[in-house]
Amino acid sequence: MIRKIVKPRACVVGTGAVGGLFVQALSKAGWDMTALARGKTLDAIRSNGLRIDNERIDVIATDDPSKAGPQDYLILAVKAPVMPQAAPELKPLVGPDTVIVSTMNGVPWWFFHGFGNTLAGTRLESVDPGGVIAAAMPAAQAVGCVVHLSSVHVGPAVIQRGKGNRLIVGNPAGPLDDKTQTLVNALKEGGFEVEATSAIQREIWSKLWGNMNMNPISALTGSTGDRILRDPLTNQLVRRMMIEHLWIGQKIGIDLGLTIDERFAITRKLGAFKTSMLQDLENKRPLEINALLASVIEIGALVDVPTPYCDTVLGLIRQRAANLGLYRYSLPKR
Repeated sequence: MIRKIVKPRACVVGTGAVGGLFVQALSKAGWDMTALARGKTLDAIRSNGLRIDNERIDVIATDDPSKAGPQDYLILAVKAPVMPQAAPELKPLVGPDTVIVSTMNGVPWWFFHGFGNTLAGTRLESVDPGGVIAAAMPAAQAVGCVVHLSSVHVGPAVIQRGKGNRLIVGNPAGPLDDKTQTLVNALKEGGFEVEATSAIQREIWSKLWGNMNMNPISALTGSTGDRILRDPLTNQLVRRMMIEHLWIGQKIGIDLGLTIDERFAITRKLGAFKTSMLQDLENKRPLEINALLASVIEIGALVDVPTPYCDTVLGLIRQRAANLGLYRYSLPKR
C-alpha cells in the first residue's frame, strides 16, 4: 500500500522583509503555503508573485483568515504593535494543534509560559493588554523564533536580502517536540541557518539587550548605531540601560554570559546602521516601544529592580512617538 504524503499547511501573516523569506524557505521545502496580506501587497502577490531578489515565488494569497482556515503552522511576521488588534482577527487560522511561530522583536506574549520561577504564567500588560493575544493565540501552542538577519521591503511584495541568515527556534517550556523539529528541518531545507534551543527566552533576552536601548535612543536622536556608541554620553546611557536589563535577567534566571563591552563589539561590527525603530519612525510606522522597552520595565517592577534610566528613555520616546501619531498612551489626569 502506498501511503500518501501530506504536506504541512502553513500561513505567513505579514509578507514583509522577514515574512517573505519564510514564504520562500517553506515553499522550497515543499510546504503548502498561504500568505495573508492586504491592499497593494495582496494585489502584487496575486499579479506578480512574491519577489525576493531575482526570484519569483508564487503563493496563494488572501486577506480573509476564514478562507484559509486552521493551519498546521502559523508564522507571525508582523510588528508587535499590530498584535493586540490582529490576534482576534487571526483566530480562524488557529486550530487545537496549530503551531504558532512568533518572529517579532522584543518580549512576546508567551514569554513566561513554563518559565520565570515565580513569574511562570505571568501576563505582561505592556505586551498583551487585557490578554487579547493569549485568548486567540494560546501560549501552549507557541514557538519562538529569534531572527538574526537583515532584509529590506523595497515595495509591495518585493524584498531584497541583506546580511545574515540565522534563526534560533525553541519551545517556551523547554525541549523541542516533533512538530517544532519538523519546522526546524524545513527552514534548514529552505535555506536558513537554523539553531534549535531549549532556552528560547534566553535568546530573546540576549537580542533584546542590544535592542531595548539602541532602538529608542536612535529614534530620539536620529543617529546611526556607530554615532551612539562613539559619543561618550549616549554610550554611557546605553551602558546604564544594559546594566538594568542584566539585573532583571538575573532575577528571572537568565545569565547572558557576555560583558557589556563584548556586546558593544558585536554592535560596532554593524557599522553605521539604522535601527528598526529609527526606520519605522522615518517611514511613519508604529514603533515597537512596548515590546522592546516597556516590557523590560514592567518585568523589572515585578521583580523589584529599579529602572531609572530605562524609565527616562521610555518617557521620552513614547512622547516623541505619540506626538507623531505613532504610539498611543494616556497621560495621568491632573
